[in-house]
Amino acid sequence: RRCCSCDNLQPLLTSTACLGGTACVVTGQPFDTAKVKMQTFPHMYKGLVDCFVKTYKQVGFRGFYKGTTPALVANIAENSVLFMCYGFCQQIVRRIVGVDRKTKLSDLQNAAAGSFASAFATLVLCPTELVKCRLQAMHEMQLSGKIIQGHNTVWSVVKGVIQKDGPLGFYRGLSSTLLREVPGYFFFFGGYELSRTFFASGRSKDELGPIPLLLSGGFGGSCLWIAVYPVDCVKSRIQVLSMAGKQAGFMGTFVTLVRTEGVLALYSGLTPTMIRAFVANGALFLAYEYSRKLMMKQIDSY
Repeated sequence: RRCCSCDNLQPLLTSTACLGGTACVVTGQPFDTAKVKMQTFPHMYKGLVDCFVKTYKQVGFRGFYKGTTPALVANIAENSVLFMCYGFCQQIVRRIVGVDRKTKLSDLQNAAAGSFASAFATLVLCPTELVKCRLQAMHEMQLSGKIIQGHNTVWSVVKGVIQKDGPLGFYRGLSSTLLREVPGYFFFFGGYELSRTFFASGRSKDELGPIPLLLSGGFGGSCLWIAVYPVDCVKSRIQVLSMAGKQAGFMGTFVTLVRTEGVLALYSGLTPTMIRAFVANGALFLAYEYSRKLMMKQIDSY
């Protein structure tokens, strides 16, 4: 049987990751929008329902899908690099532990490989996520008086970043993104693999049906966000509020947020995040696993 992490399958795994990333955005964008709004301006919303109602009244249904284009680009780019590097990092882990390249890794070793791979994915994720977050919170930035006139299109946000900060401006929040991604994806892949092991109960993981895969993906996504949510909250603040002027780095923003708003402010928007994490990542891994199996069958048929 072919090993899914073999080098000759990496381009195919990248394609399946694109499908998975698309599924992730389509199913979870409204919840992600609510998350960013509540993280950045927690005083404006009493909770998830209040955020949804006010967004609909003020901006309409399209308000829930602000930033969808950069979100789609971000997810496809991130997941493509992530899953491509995941196979490469699995081989590195095999060399470190001294096993054959076809040996199946343990759940913990797969989690470590996913954590290593996320560092590469961060480089393509940070710029697109900055544009996404700014579009999602543009209305709140105007309401709060932090900016007079917002940029309502992807191109206008990109143009504004280049004019104000140059190309490096797209990497505001890079350290926060790294602090979120590296430990987060250890729990992401670890939770996913542990859950698949539980459902397989001695059988091959490749034999799992759609429901166990959905639940495993959802569990992995939930593990990620529970572990790193405060870091993501700080990252969102840095990327959005830097529109209005110079913003402190990770530690400065973290200390100011806790001092002025309290520790609970670090968990603003957690509810929509957990809903999105379970649904979107369940869809991500379901699309990934089934498209991977289909492609591998096509290869085996030749």
